[in-house]
Amino acid sequence: MTLELLVPVLALGCGVLAFRRAARPLFRLLCRTAAGGLFLALAAPAGSWLGMGLGVNLFNSLVLGLLGPAGLGLLLMLRWSLLPGI
Repeated sequence: MTLELLVPVLALGCGVLAFRRAARPLFRLLCRTAAGGLFLALAAPAGSWLGMGLGVNLFNSLVLGLLGPAGLGLLLMLRWSLLPGI
């Protein structure tokens, strides 16, 4: 490994070690948001057929990741209240 690559890798490693405690909640939020997006992507075909179709986007994934089933209910109520004819 050359010196040009070694220095940034070591700096990144030191940064991760220094901010490990602060980075843990952000990593957890990232994982939960990804799981929410995966759920939305898997439920999209059945959701549109049942009239509960939600878009797969970052906002919906974040709400679903943070609030779980309650977030899904809130997103559906928001969709039904803003778009009553759809």
